[in-house]
Amino acid sequence: MSGQFHLHLVSDATGETLHALAKASLAQFEGVNVQEHSYTLVRSLRQLVRTVDYIREHPGLVLFTLVNQELRTELVAQCAQMGIVTFDIMEGPVSLMQRFFGVRETHRPGGQHEVDQRYLQRMEALSYTIEHDDGQLMHDLSAAEVILVGASRTSKTPTCVYLAIRGVRAANVPLVLNMPVPPQLLADKGPLVVGLWASPERLVQVRRNRLVTMGEDRQTDYVSLDAVRNEVMTTRRLYEQQNWPSIDVTRRSVEETAATIMNYLADRQRPSA
Repeated sequence: MSGQFHLHLVSDATGETLHALAKASLAQFEGVNVQEHSYTLVRSLRQLVRTVDYIREHPGLVLFTLVNQELRTELVAQCAQMGIVTFDIMEGPVSLMQRFFGVRETHRPGGQHEVDQRYLQRMEALSYTIEHDDGQLMHDLSAAEVILVGASRTSKTPTCVYLAIRGVRAANVPLVLNMPVPPQLLADKGPLVVGLWASPERLVQVRRNRLVTMGEDRQTDYVSLDAVRNEVMTTRRLYEQQNWPSIDVTRRSVEETAATIMNYLADRQRPSA
């Protein structure tokens, strides 16, 4: 396929839901040249008219989330006149829930972004994670739900941040070769401890890139393939000894790693039969 495709994302809120769906969907199509156009906080007819004018200039697929029925109808009608395909990504789930719950939807744009208890929980979790990054405040690890351990550059920090955004209090502790394991990790049985590891070749590559960005070019055990192999083997042996679940992050995204950890958490919280 050749040429450029235009994808229009129209939302009456921040557009996060649309962007997440578009990103996940576009990942399934390699080699397709797509230009995204985002229109957020579209809550008046005037704003909608301006949006339609932009769509007219670059015809393409239109995905939207508009809870206002008048704006929804107008967008679909205008696009139909131009022969442009539209799709309301909320219509199917909302209709299904409406039938299941037996109540009508409230038509509140951006309702999912209101400050509620879950929002406050996410903010508290994020604050905890930042304070307990890279082995900080070791005396307070018992308050964590998840503790990630692993060698340097195994994606501990970004994974913890992603978990915190999902409302999970996560801390991370680095494991350093030839250094004793922090006793707090071995003593506290409350949090779920998960070990992260990657192939030595991948770790060396990531670490070299890290040193370059820091202006370092000297050779150290930090980027020695033999030393890193020993480091990975030692950490994996520790995970097995402590019966900690472990995840190979060599080819995993942060989102995939976090999803696996949340599954571990869910399994742990289920009552045993």
